[in-house]
Amino acid sequence: MDPAGGSAQGSLPRPCRVLVLLNPRGGKGKALQQFQRLVQPLLAEAEVSFKLMVTERQNHARELVRAEELGRWDALVIMSGDGLIHEVVNGLMDRPDWETAIQKPLCSLPGGSGNALAASLNHYAGYEQVTNEDLLTNCTLLLCRRLLEPMNLLSLHAAPGIRLFSVLSLAWGMVADVDVESEKYRCLGEKRFTVGTFFRLVNLRTYRGQLAYLPIGSAVSSKTPASPVLPQGGPVDSHLAPLEEPVPSHWTVVPEQEFVLVLALLHTHMSSKMFTAPMGRCAAGVMHLFYVRAGVSRTMLLRLFLAMENGRHMECDCPYLVYVPVVAFRLECKDGRGVFSVDGELLITEAVQGQVQPDYLWMVSGGRESPPPQEPQQKPPP
Repeated sequence: MDPAGGSAQGSLPRPCRVLVLLNPRGGKGKALQQFQRLVQPLLAEAEVSFKLMVTERQNHARELVRAEELGRWDALVIMSGDGLIHEVVNGLMDRPDWETAIQKPLCSLPGGSGNALAASLNHYAGYEQVTNEDLLTNCTLLLCRRLLEPMNLLSLHAAPGIRLFSVLSLAWGMVADVDVESEKYRCLGEKRFTVGTFFRLVNLRTYRGQLAYLPIGSAVSSKTPASPVLPQGGPVDSHLAPLEEPVPSHWTVVPEQEFVLVLALLHTHMSSKMFTAPMGRCAAGVMHLFYVRAGVSRTMLLRLFLAMENGRHMECDCPYLVYVPVVAFRLECKDGRGVFSVDGELLITEAVQGQVQPDYLWMVSGGRESPPPQEPQQKPPP
Protein backbone atom coordinates (compact mmCIF):
# COMPACT_ATOMS: atom_id res chain seq x y z
CA MET A 1 0.00 0.00 0.00
CA ASP A 2 1.49 3.33 -1.09
CA PRO A 3 0.13 6.77 -0.17
CA ALA A 4 -1.49 8.57 -3.07
CA GLY A 5 1.07 10.78 -4.76
CA GLY A 6 3.88 9.75 -2.39
CA SER A 7 6.95 7.59 -2.48
CA ALA A 8 7.36 4.04 -1.20
CA GLN A 9 8.68 5.44 2.09
CA GLY A 10 5.73 7.82 2.34
CA SER A 11 5.78 11.56 1.69
CA LEU A 12 3.46 14.28 0.46
CA PRO A 13 4.39 16.28 -2.66
CA ARG A 14 5.50 19.92 -2.78
CA PRO A 15 3.43 21.98 -3.37
CA CYS A 16 0.70 20.16 -1.50
CA ARG A 17 -3.11 20.42 -1.57
CA VAL A 18 -5.08 19.43 1.52
CA LEU A 19 -8.71 19.42 2.60
CA VAL A 20 -9.08 20.68 6.19
CA LEU A 21 -12.08 19.49 8.20
CA LEU A 22 -12.45 21.56 11.36
CA ASN A 23 -14.84 21.27 14.29
CA PRO A 24 -15.38 24.82 15.63
CA ARG A 25 -16.97 23.48 18.84
CA GLY A 26 -14.12 21.17 19.80
CA GLY A 27 -12.32 21.70 23.11
CA LYS A 28 -12.99 25.23 24.34
CA GLY A 29 -14.44 26.31 20.99
CA LYS A 30 -11.31 28.12 19.78
CA ALA A 31 -10.22 25.79 16.98
CA LEU A 32 -11.11 28.13 14.10
CA GLN A 33 -9.26 31.09 15.62
CA GLN A 34 -6.22 28.89 16.35
CA PHE A 35 -6.20 27.59 12.80
CA GLN A 36 -6.23 31.09 11.34
CA ARG A 37 -3.63 32.44 13.78
CA LEU A 38 -1.18 29.52 14.14
CA VAL A 39 -1.70 26.96 11.40
CA GLN A 40 -2.47 29.01 8.31
CA PRO A 41 0.80 31.03 8.28
CA LEU A 42 2.92 27.87 8.66
CA LEU A 43 1.06 26.14 5.82
CA ALA A 44 1.55 29.11 3.51
CA GLU A 45 5.29 29.17 4.22
CA ALA A 46 5.53 25.43 3.49
CA GLU A 47 3.57 25.68 0.20
CA VAL A 48 0.60 23.75 1.53
CA SER A 49 -2.64 25.07 0.02
CA PHE A 50 -5.93 24.14 1.60
CA LYS A 51 -9.71 24.24 1.43
CA LEU A 52 -11.40 24.64 4.81
CA MET A 53 -14.64 22.83 5.63
CA VAL A 54 -16.21 23.64 9.00
CA THR A 55 -18.42 20.88 10.39
CA GLU A 56 -21.88 21.82 11.60
CA ARG A 57 -23.13 18.75 13.46
CA GLN A 58 -22.23 15.27 14.61
CA ASN A 59 -21.32 12.92 11.72
CA HIS A 60 -21.10 15.86 9.30
CA ALA A 61 -17.46 15.03 8.53
CA ARG A 62 -18.45 11.41 7.86
CA GLU A 63 -21.00 12.61 5.31
CA LEU A 64 -18.53 15.02 3.69
CA VAL A 65 -15.73 12.51 3.08
CA ARG A 66 -18.21 9.88 1.94
CA ALA A 67 -19.17 12.15 -0.98
CA GLU A 68 -15.89 14.04 -1.57
CA GLU A 69 -13.83 13.74 -4.76
CA LEU A 70 -10.65 12.58 -3.02
CA GLY A 71 -8.46 12.86 -6.11
CA ARG A 72 -8.42 16.65 -5.66
CA TRP A 73 -6.42 16.35 -2.43
CA ASP A 74 -3.02 15.04 -1.39
CA ALA A 75 -4.19 14.59 2.23
CA LEU A 76 -7.12 15.11 4.58
CA VAL A 77 -6.34 17.27 7.63
CA ILE A 78 -8.60 16.93 10.66
CA MET A 79 -8.49 19.67 13.28
CA SER A 80 -10.54 18.68 16.31
CA GLY A 81 -10.45 16.04 18.99
CA ASP A 82 -10.23 12.31 18.30
CA GLY A 83 -13.95 12.04 17.54
CA LEU A 84 -13.69 13.89 14.21
CA ILE A 85 -10.92 11.70 12.81
CA HIS A 86 -13.06 8.73 13.89
CA GLU A 87 -15.85 10.16 11.73
CA VAL A 88 -13.50 10.72 8.77
CA VAL A 89 -12.06 7.20 8.83
CA ASN A 90 -15.50 5.60 9.07
CA GLY A 91 -16.73 7.85 6.27
CA LEU A 92 -13.87 6.64 4.07
CA MET A 93 -14.71 3.03 4.93
CA ASP A 94 -18.39 3.68 4.04
CA ARG A 95 -17.47 4.44 0.44
CA PRO A 96 -17.82 1.93 -2.41
CA ASP A 97 -14.14 2.57 -3.19
CA TRP A 98 -13.08 2.11 0.46
CA GLU A 99 -9.99 0.09 -0.48
CA THR A 100 -8.42 3.08 -2.22
CA ALA A 101 -10.15 5.78 -0.15
CA ILE A 102 -8.58 4.60 3.12
CA GLN A 103 -5.14 5.06 1.54
CA LYS A 104 -5.62 8.83 1.38
CA PRO A 105 -3.08 10.27 3.88
CA LEU A 106 -4.53 11.79 7.06
CA CYS A 107 -3.20 14.43 9.44
CA SER A 108 -4.40 15.07 12.99
CA LEU A 109 -4.20 18.63 14.32
CA PRO A 110 -5.30 18.97 17.96
CA GLY A 111 -8.36 21.14 18.43
CA GLY A 112 -10.44 19.14 20.90
CA SER A 113 -10.40 18.13 24.55
CA GLY A 114 -8.31 14.96 24.60
CA ASN A 115 -6.17 15.07 21.43
CA ALA A 116 -4.76 11.62 22.17
CA LEU A 117 -3.82 10.74 18.60
CA ALA A 118 -2.03 14.06 18.09
CA ALA A 119 -0.18 13.56 21.40
CA SER A 120 0.91 10.08 20.30
CA LEU A 121 2.19 11.38 16.95
CA ASN A 122 4.01 14.15 18.81
CA HIS A 123 5.64 11.44 20.95
CA TYR A 124 6.65 9.29 17.96
CA ALA A 125 8.31 12.35 16.40
CA GLY A 126 10.56 12.70 19.44
CA TYR A 127 9.05 15.93 20.74
CA GLU A 128 8.57 16.55 24.46
CA GLN A 129 5.10 15.98 25.88
CA VAL A 130 3.25 19.28 25.46
CA THR A 131 -0.34 20.50 25.37
CA ASN A 132 -2.61 23.14 23.85
CA GLU A 133 -1.02 25.50 21.30
CA ASP A 134 2.45 23.96 21.68
CA LEU A 135 1.03 20.61 20.60
CA LEU A 136 -0.84 22.24 17.73
CA THR A 137 2.34 23.93 16.52
CA ASN A 138 4.32 20.66 16.66
CA CYS A 139 1.68 18.76 14.68
CA THR A 140 1.46 21.53 12.09
CA LEU A 141 5.24 21.37 11.65
CA LEU A 142 4.89 17.63 11.02
CA LEU A 143 2.42 18.41 8.23
CA CYS A 144 4.87 20.93 6.78
CA ARG A 145 7.59 18.23 6.78
CA ARG A 146 5.24 15.98 4.75
CA LEU A 147 6.49 12.64 6.07
CA LEU A 148 4.02 9.75 6.19
CA GLU A 149 3.93 6.52 8.18
CA PRO A 150 1.52 3.58 8.10
CA MET A 151 -0.69 3.17 11.18
CA ASN A 152 -2.78 0.34 12.56
CA LEU A 153 -6.56 0.39 12.33
CA LEU A 154 -8.88 -1.40 14.77
CA SER A 155 -11.77 -3.20 13.09
CA LEU A 156 -14.72 -3.64 15.47
CA HIS A 157 -17.88 -5.75 15.44
CA ALA A 158 -20.63 -5.06 17.97
CA ALA A 159 -23.98 -6.63 18.67
CA PRO A 160 -26.33 -6.50 16.84
CA GLY A 161 -24.48 -6.51 13.51
CA ILE A 162 -22.62 -3.19 13.91
CA ARG A 163 -19.30 -2.74 12.04
CA LEU A 164 -17.08 0.26 12.70
CA PHE A 165 -13.42 1.25 12.81
CA SER A 166 -11.26 2.87 15.46
CA VAL A 167 -8.09 4.93 15.10
CA LEU A 168 -7.37 5.13 18.82
CA SER A 169 -9.19 3.06 21.42
CA LEU A 170 -12.11 1.10 22.73
CA ALA A 171 -12.91 1.56 26.42
CA TRP A 172 -15.39 0.02 28.84
CA GLY A 173 -16.03 0.85 32.47
CA MET A 174 -14.45 3.80 34.19
CA VAL A 175 -12.61 5.28 31.17
CA ALA A 176 -15.72 5.09 28.98
CA ASP A 177 -17.90 6.58 31.72
CA VAL A 178 -15.50 9.53 32.06
CA ASP A 179 -15.51 10.04 28.26
CA VAL A 180 -19.30 10.16 28.12
CA GLU A 181 -20.17 11.81 31.45
CA SER A 182 -17.60 14.62 31.12
CA GLU A 183 -19.29 15.95 27.96
CA LYS A 184 -21.18 18.34 30.23
CA TYR A 185 -17.82 19.91 31.16
CA ARG A 186 -16.66 20.43 27.56
CA CYS A 187 -16.14 24.15 28.22
CA LEU A 188 -13.21 23.17 30.49
CA GLY A 189 -11.24 21.66 27.60
CA GLU A 190 -8.91 18.86 28.65
CA LYS A 191 -9.62 19.52 32.33
CA ARG A 192 -13.05 17.92 31.77
CA PHE A 193 -11.37 14.50 32.00
CA THR A 194 -9.71 15.37 35.31
CA VAL A 195 -13.04 16.50 36.76
CA GLY A 196 -14.79 13.41 35.40
CA THR A 197 -12.11 11.08 36.74
CA PHE A 198 -12.26 12.47 40.28
CA PHE A 199 -16.06 12.30 40.25
CA ARG A 200 -15.95 8.67 39.15
CA LEU A 201 -13.30 7.85 41.79
CA VAL A 202 -15.58 9.17 44.50
CA ASN A 203 -18.48 7.16 43.07
CA LEU A 204 -16.44 4.11 42.06
CA ARG A 205 -18.30 1.45 40.08
CA THR A 206 -17.47 -2.08 39.04
CA TYR A 207 -18.72 -3.83 35.93
CA ARG A 208 -19.25 -7.56 35.46
CA GLY A 209 -17.98 -8.90 32.19
CA GLN A 210 -16.21 -11.58 30.20
CA LEU A 211 -12.93 -10.73 28.48
CA ALA A 212 -11.02 -12.87 25.99
CA TYR A 213 -8.06 -12.01 23.80
CA LEU A 214 -5.54 -13.36 21.32
CA PRO A 215 -2.02 -12.50 22.58
CA ILE A 216 0.70 -11.85 20.05
CA GLY A 217 2.51 -15.12 20.80
CA SER A 218 -0.55 -17.23 20.03
CA ALA A 219 -1.43 -15.20 16.94
CA VAL A 220 1.78 -16.20 15.14
CA SER A 221 0.75 -19.82 14.78
CA SER A 222 -3.03 -19.42 15.01
CA LYS A 223 -5.44 -20.63 12.37
CA THR A 224 -8.48 -18.93 10.93
CA PRO A 225 -11.66 -19.77 12.92
CA ALA A 226 -13.93 -22.40 11.42
CA SER A 227 -16.49 -19.67 10.59
CA PRO A 228 -14.64 -16.32 10.48
CA VAL A 229 -16.42 -12.97 10.33
CA LEU A 230 -17.02 -12.15 6.66
CA PRO A 231 -18.22 -8.53 6.34
CA GLN A 232 -19.98 -7.05 3.32
CA GLY A 233 -17.53 -4.14 3.19
CA GLY A 234 -14.13 -3.56 4.72
CA PRO A 235 -11.29 -6.00 5.34
CA VAL A 236 -11.83 -9.56 6.51
CA ASP A 237 -11.06 -10.08 10.22
CA SER A 238 -9.48 -13.49 10.00
CA HIS A 239 -8.94 -13.94 13.76
CA LEU A 240 -12.55 -13.31 14.79
CA ALA A 241 -15.43 -15.75 15.04
CA PRO A 242 -19.05 -14.46 14.97
CA LEU A 243 -20.14 -12.94 18.28
CA GLU A 244 -22.81 -15.60 18.78
CA GLU A 245 -20.11 -18.32 18.73
CA PRO A 246 -17.40 -19.03 21.35
CA VAL A 247 -13.97 -17.53 20.81
CA PRO A 248 -11.44 -19.87 19.14
CA SER A 249 -9.82 -22.41 21.46
CA HIS A 250 -6.32 -20.89 21.22
CA TRP A 251 -7.52 -17.55 22.70
CA THR A 252 -6.91 -16.62 26.34
CA VAL A 253 -10.16 -16.35 28.32
CA VAL A 254 -10.18 -14.26 31.50
CA PRO A 255 -12.61 -15.75 34.06
CA GLU A 256 -15.89 -13.83 34.24
CA GLN A 257 -15.48 -11.27 37.00
CA GLU A 258 -15.92 -7.66 38.11
CA PHE A 259 -13.75 -5.07 36.35
CA VAL A 260 -13.11 -1.40 37.00
CA LEU A 261 -12.09 -0.77 33.39
CA VAL A 262 -10.98 -2.43 30.17
CA LEU A 263 -9.03 -0.47 27.54
CA ALA A 264 -7.83 -1.51 24.08
CA LEU A 265 -5.41 1.16 22.83
CA LEU A 266 -3.66 1.54 19.48
CA HIS A 267 -1.30 4.35 20.49
CA THR A 268 0.67 5.65 23.46
CA HIS A 269 -1.57 8.43 24.77
CA MET A 270 -5.16 8.67 25.99
CA SER A 271 -4.94 12.48 26.07
CA SER A 272 -2.15 15.00 25.75
CA LYS A 273 -1.51 14.57 29.50
CA MET A 274 -2.09 10.81 29.80
CA PHE A 275 0.93 8.75 28.69
CA THR A 276 -1.00 5.51 29.00
CA ALA A 277 1.29 3.13 27.11
CA PRO A 278 4.90 3.93 28.05
CA MET A 279 5.96 0.61 26.50
CA GLY A 280 5.90 2.53 23.22
CA ARG A 281 4.43 2.34 19.78
CA CYS A 282 2.70 -0.90 18.84
CA ALA A 283 4.15 -3.13 16.16
CA ALA A 284 2.11 -3.66 13.00
CA GLY A 285 -1.03 -5.62 13.82
CA VAL A 286 -0.71 -5.24 17.62
CA MET A 287 -2.60 -3.16 20.21
CA HIS A 288 -2.21 -2.50 23.92
CA LEU A 289 -4.79 -4.18 26.16
CA PHE A 290 -5.13 -2.95 29.76
CA TYR A 291 -7.64 -4.00 32.38
CA VAL A 292 -8.12 -3.29 36.06
CA ARG A 293 -9.86 -5.89 38.23
CA ALA A 294 -12.34 -5.02 40.96
CA GLY A 295 -10.89 -4.81 44.46
CA VAL A 296 -8.44 -2.02 43.73
CA SER A 297 -8.69 0.82 46.26
CA ARG A 298 -9.57 4.39 45.37
CA THR A 299 -6.17 5.45 46.69
CA MET A 300 -4.36 3.10 44.31
CA LEU A 301 -6.51 4.20 41.37
CA LEU A 302 -5.69 7.81 42.15
CA ARG A 303 -1.98 6.95 42.26
CA LEU A 304 -2.27 5.22 38.87
CA PHE A 305 -3.99 8.16 37.19
CA LEU A 306 -1.59 10.71 38.65
CA ALA A 307 1.42 8.63 37.62
CA MET A 308 0.01 8.22 34.12
CA GLU A 309 0.86 11.81 33.23
CA ASN A 310 4.52 10.79 33.02
CA GLY A 311 3.95 7.16 32.08
CA ARG A 312 5.02 5.87 35.50
CA HIS A 313 1.82 4.01 36.42
CA MET A 314 3.22 0.62 35.42
CA GLU A 315 5.81 1.13 38.19
CA CYS A 316 3.14 1.41 40.90
CA ASP A 317 3.26 -2.37 41.46
CA CYS A 318 -0.53 -2.64 41.36
CA PRO A 319 -1.64 -6.32 41.36
CA TYR A 320 -5.05 -5.38 39.93
CA LEU A 321 -3.63 -3.76 36.77
CA VAL A 322 -2.90 -6.10 33.84
CA TYR A 323 -1.26 -5.27 30.52
CA VAL A 324 -1.08 -7.61 27.50
CA PRO A 325 -0.13 -6.86 23.87
CA VAL A 326 -2.77 -8.51 21.67
CA VAL A 327 -3.99 -8.71 18.09
CA ALA A 328 -7.67 -9.32 18.86
CA PHE A 329 -10.11 -9.30 21.77
CA ARG A 330 -13.75 -9.89 22.76
CA LEU A 331 -15.56 -8.15 25.62
CA GLU A 332 -19.05 -9.02 26.82
CA CYS A 333 -21.04 -7.02 29.37
CA LYS A 334 -22.81 -9.40 31.77
CA ASP A 335 -24.90 -7.17 34.03
CA GLY A 336 -25.99 -4.36 31.71
CA ARG A 337 -23.84 -1.81 33.54
CA GLY A 338 -21.30 0.41 31.90
CA VAL A 339 -21.03 1.84 28.41
CA PHE A 340 -18.48 1.45 25.64
CA SER A 341 -16.67 4.34 23.99
CA VAL A 342 -14.81 4.17 20.67
CA ASP A 343 -12.33 7.00 20.14
CA GLY A 344 -14.23 8.82 22.88
CA GLU A 345 -17.62 8.35 21.15
CA LEU A 346 -20.51 6.46 22.78
CA LEU A 347 -21.24 2.92 21.58
CA ILE A 348 -24.30 1.17 23.00
CA THR A 349 -23.96 -2.61 22.84
CA GLU A 350 -23.72 -5.65 25.10
CA ALA A 351 -20.77 -7.26 23.32
CA VAL A 352 -17.94 -6.08 21.08
CA GLN A 353 -14.88 -7.67 19.53
CA GLY A 354 -12.07 -6.32 17.46
CA GLN A 355 -8.95 -7.15 15.48
CA VAL A 356 -6.06 -4.92 14.46
CA GLN A 357 -5.60 -4.46 10.73
CA PRO A 358 -1.83 -3.86 10.44
CA ASP A 359 -0.49 -0.64 8.89
CA TYR A 360 -3.83 -0.02 7.23
CA LEU A 361 -3.85 3.77 6.84
CA TRP A 362 -1.33 6.54 6.29
CA MET A 363 -0.77 9.34 8.79
CA VAL A 364 1.41 12.43 8.76
CA SER A 365 4.13 11.59 11.27
CA GLY A 366 7.62 12.61 12.26
CA GLY A 367 9.30 9.25 11.80
CA ARG A 368 8.97 5.64 12.77
CA GLU A 369 9.65 4.84 16.40
CA SER A 370 10.93 1.26 16.48
CA PRO A 371 8.48 -0.70 18.65
CA PRO A 372 10.23 -2.56 21.48
CA PRO A 373 9.50 -6.22 22.26
CA GLN A 374 6.11 -6.28 23.99
CA GLU A 375 5.46 -8.77 26.75
CA PRO A 376 2.52 -9.21 29.10
CA GLN A 377 2.83 -7.52 32.49
CA GLN A 378 0.57 -9.20 34.98
CA LYS A 379 0.72 -9.63 38.73
CA PRO A 380 -0.76 -12.71 40.41
CA PRO A 381 -4.34 -12.21 41.62
CA PRO A 382 -4.46 -10.71 45.13
